[in-house]
Amino acid sequence: MTPSDASVPGLDRRGRLLVLAAAFLGWMFAGWEMSLLPLAARSVTIGLLQNDPEHADWVQLARTTERVIPANATSEDDTTKAAVVERLNAVVGKWFTRYIAAFLLGAALGGWVFGWLGDRSGRVMAMAVSIVWYSGFTGLSAFANSPLQVCILRFIACMGVGGMWPAGVALVTEAWPDVSRPTLAGLIGMSANVGIALLGVVVKHLPAASDQLQLTPDSWRWIMVAGLVPIVLGGWVWWFVPESPVWMAGHSAQKNATPVRDVLRPPLLTSTIVGIMLGAIPLLGSWGSQKWMQPWAGEVGARIGQETLKADVQAIWAYGAAIGSLCGGWLATLVGRRTSYFLASLGSLLLAQYLFTQLQPSDSWQFMFPVFALGIVGTIFYGWLPLYLPQMFPAQVRATGSGVAFNSGRIVSAILVLATSAMVVSDYAAMGSRISWVYAAGMIAAFLIPPQPETSASEESGQPNS
Repeated sequence: MTPSDASVPGLDRRGRLLVLAAAFLGWMFAGWEMSLLPLAARSVTIGLLQNDPEHADWVQLARTTERVIPANATSEDDTTKAAVVERLNAVVGKWFTRYIAAFLLGAALGGWVFGWLGDRSGRVMAMAVSIVWYSGFTGLSAFANSPLQVCILRFIACMGVGGMWPAGVALVTEAWPDVSRPTLAGLIGMSANVGIALLGVVVKHLPAASDQLQLTPDSWRWIMVAGLVPIVLGGWVWWFVPESPVWMAGHSAQKNATPVRDVLRPPLLTSTIVGIMLGAIPLLGSWGSQKWMQPWAGEVGARIGQETLKADVQAIWAYGAAIGSLCGGWLATLVGRRTSYFLASLGSLLLAQYLFTQLQPSDSWQFMFPVFALGIVGTIFYGWLPLYLPQMFPAQVRATGSGVAFNSGRIVSAILVLATSAMVVSDYAAMGSRISWVYAAGMIAAFLIPPQPETSASEESGQPNS
């Protein structure tokens, strides 16, 4: 029999702070890693294609002419050049969807694998290995010689990103059982967006130190090397972070456990299916729709001579996202889980439609303000999910259940994202607008959320049950 969370003696204050710091930093750097390629995708793809003899001539022509083509090209020469630029945008768009799909599929597989590892071998081991994993394979991407190699390495690296979430959430939930659930959910949800914002700031300001640190088709490999930075954190987690006392107390019972099988059969199957549905919608909205802002800003920035525009967009979005994810758990508590999920879906749809159909990245603050607002509203889900998912599963399968529910939504998202790679995607704004309609499904899904939460009000507020 597995002991309940409340019946197990907890960690001391130092141990709990170490756990919280490890989870926050681990997911923060996961945010750094997961945002790295959406930010660099255009530069990476063009840089690799221009070094390929099969593509070099037309890619170089597109690069040298995209800034000088008149807005209303009428001459035959200008029309030909415009067609070449459109071809380049379409190729970049196709590879962008593949990079995103590689991330989603890799993270989904990692959620299953590392979630299982967290339940069988410990939360700390799963966290440490996942951090070293995503850091090491991202660093190896600096040696890629083709977009396909980048895709493969992206898939492998993002297994670690997907594995960090269930291990970290399970460890924090069990180490801090008497602290407000919305607070913990918000901190974990916020941490990834802090990493996203941090990378945007680095990309914007590092070029001042050296031209070799610009994020352009001629200089992009350094950003992959920067992905190695968190590998030190993985070693620190392994050696210094204490294991979950709840997991350790139930470890003997875990030896013959089958956590993956348990979450895929009754009575937990219903919770797993609901969790997958609730996770898939915000994931597809974020990665299938909102991430098109980066290549869109990159394309416009290259045309108007503002190479840092894509970094500005990412940083502004992430500032808002840090606020939205931090408040997501509290919003769910204040207005209800169904209502908060519905409102986040509605707000995300309206903002995405306005941004992608009415604005341009070159519109200065008129564009950046809705980007910031979409960052807030579109990431409420990521403070909502860490609050809701772990408590749907008992301690003995908590990491597996959370990982399967959250990350399996990535599979659904990846399939839909991959479907767009078969299209000629040269209009990035149109793609962002079309896929944002997934939030309409979120408005419907909100009514399928069980009316009675699995946790009591006292658990969510951090007060012990009487």
